[in-house]
Amino acid sequence: MDKKKLVRIFDKQANQYDRRTESLAQGRWRQQLLRHARGNVLELAVGAGANFPYYPPGVQITAIDFSPAMLDKAKRRAEHLHVNAEFVCADMEEADFAEHSFDAVISTLSFCSYRQPLELLRKIRRWCKPEGEILLLEHGISSSLFVSVLQKTLDPLFYRAYGCHQTRNIRQLAEQAGLDVIAAEGYWMDMVQLLRAKPGLQP
Repeated sequence: MDKKKLVRIFDKQANQYDRRTESLAQGRWRQQLLRHARGNVLELAVGAGANFPYYPPGVQITAIDFSPAMLDKAKRRAEHLHVNAEFVCADMEEADFAEHSFDAVISTLSFCSYRQPLELLRKIRRWCKPEGEILLLEHGISSSLFVSVLQKTLDPLFYRAYGCHQTRNIRQLAEQAGLDVIAAEGYWMDMVQLLRAKPGLQP
């Protein structure tokens, strides 16, 4: 899909994201993951700022999204919650930072949309400090054969409508990118994955 069209899809969804009431499970997963965030944090595809209520005190967040409408919502939420954040409107796949810039790199429900998720994981591996952590809450392919077949069948429709793939295997991608997964939990027949990873040895 053309990237400009993808941005338009997410711009249109900004109000929906801002008003969305998440399930108790989703809030618990965010809290469980983000309590490990420390120091200088990079958040990929910040959306409407759904993670902001769950960050520990004292973090400094660089929040990136390619959707201006999403960033507007995120800025308002950050002000309301007194979150220390700097906002950058940019395509995450084209962004670049110096090596070892961040104590933590966060992505929640964003790797379904990238054209080259493996390459982006390799980039964030470089951006994260060796002693830092990469924290991922992502959805993707189920471990259930029946469900995974259904996901593969519906994937083209979901991508055209929402800019979101249903069939990515985030743990497999993380390991292929050279991340050292130190903790992993799967939910909903493994369609939801919580991963904590270290950058690992640089190639």
